[in-house]
Amino acid sequence: MDDGVDGRDTPAEVDATFRTLRRVAVGYFVVFLVAIVGFPLLAITLDWWSGSRLVGGMSPGFLMAAFGLYAFFALIGVAAASLSSAVEARMLGGPDEPGGDLLADGTDDEGGPR
Repeated sequence: MDDGVDGRDTPAEVDATFRTLRRVAVGYFVVFLVAIVGFPLLAITLDWWSGSRLVGGMSPGFLMAAFGLYAFFALIGVAAASLSSAVEARMLGGPDEPGGDLLADGTDDEGGPR
């Protein structure tokens, strides 16, 4: 029965890719969590974070909440997505792609050693 799914990847390859992508996701979540937890810690520990005034009478904390966090979220989202896509593209794929699976004689599908 042909279900239209191309079955080039072995279950072991898919499992290894899943584990790697999970590590990437956990790593970026930790960075995200440190930034989110660090923001209120700055307000509690540093008086100038909420007491001083910058552009238009806004405090550094307000500017960070209004603009900085959105830029941070966008950057971390783009970084996580591009790294995940690169990991998946590199780890999954069939022997018809350059640099694919090793052949029985220890060479890759292009004839070169790996």
